[in-house]
Amino acid sequence: MIERAITADVPFAWVAADTVYGVGDIEMGLRRAGKGYVLGVASSHHFGSWGDKPPVAGTAEEITKVLCASDWKRLSAGEGTKGPRLHDWAYFELADMDAGEYDETRSGLWTRGLLIRRNIADSDLAFFTTWAPAGTNIEILVKVEAHRWTIEDSFETAKNELGLDHNETRSWHGWHRHVALVMLAFAMTAAIRHHANLPTPQKRKHGSRDSFNRADSLVSSRNPPHRQPTGPTTDRARQHHRMVSVAKGPSSCGSKGPSQDEAASVMLGEDLQAVFLDD
Repeated sequence: MIERAITADVPFAWVAADTVYGVGDIEMGLRRAGKGYVLGVASSHHFGSWGDKPPVAGTAEEITKVLCASDWKRLSAGEGTKGPRLHDWAYFELADMDAGEYDETRSGLWTRGLLIRRNIADSDLAFFTTWAPAGTNIEILVKVEAHRWTIEDSFETAKNELGLDHNETRSWHGWHRHVALVMLAFAMTAAIRHHANLPTPQKRKHGSRDSFNRADSLVSSRNPPHRQPTGPTTDRARQHHRMVSVAKGPSSCGSKGPSQDEAASVMLGEDLQAVFLDD
C-alpha cells in the first residue's frame, strides 16, 4: 500500500502503523523515500544508540524499566469520545543519520528514535520505532501516532453505519468497488455533518441582498431555496468545492451505454479531500 501511494505521488510526510510482523523492510523503504514514520513494535524489539546520543541499549521493555519520573511527559493524543486522550510518553533519540545513506539524491539529517506510550489507568505500555527530520520534538511524534485512533474510529463507524464489512464478494474488483462506494458514502456523510455543525450565522436585516446570496453550500443550484432571488447569483462557498473522480473508463460488464464513458464524480467540501489509488 505504501509503495502504491508513493508511485501514485500521493502527498504525505508520515506513516503510522500498529505493531506488525517485522518492520525492517518497511523502515528501509520509507527512509529511501524520505518519509517519516511512527511504527509500533513488540516489547522485545531491540534498540541501541550511537554517536553523540545518550547511551541506550536493550529491548524496549528493558529500556522502560530504567526510566525515571522526569523522563515521562503527559500529552494528549487528540480528542476522543470523552475528551482529550491523555497518556504518558517518553522519547529517546538514538542516532542522527544523513538521508543520503539511503538515497543519494536526498540530503539532510534525520533522527532514529524510540517512542514509548504508557496508559495512565493501568500503566499498559506500547512501543514505537521512529524516523523523523532532526529536531522533531515528541509532540509531533505523538500527533502522528494519534492519527491511528482517528483512522480506527472511522473504520468502526463505516462498518457499523454503512456496512463496510458487509460483503461476500469473490473477486478483487468486487471487493474494491464495495469499499470505494462505502467510503464515498462515509465521506459524504462527514461533509454533511461538518456543514450541519457549523456555528449559526448572525441574523441579518430582512431583505438584505447578502442574506439571499448565502445559500447553504449543500443545496444544489438546480433546487434553490424558496427565497433565492431571481437573476444570476454566485454562491461563494461552492467555489471551494473539489470534484473527486471515482470511476474511469467503461464498465467491465460489457454494456457500452454512453454514461459509462464519463467519469463519475462527487463534490466535497472545502475541508475534505479524498484520494483514490488507481491501478
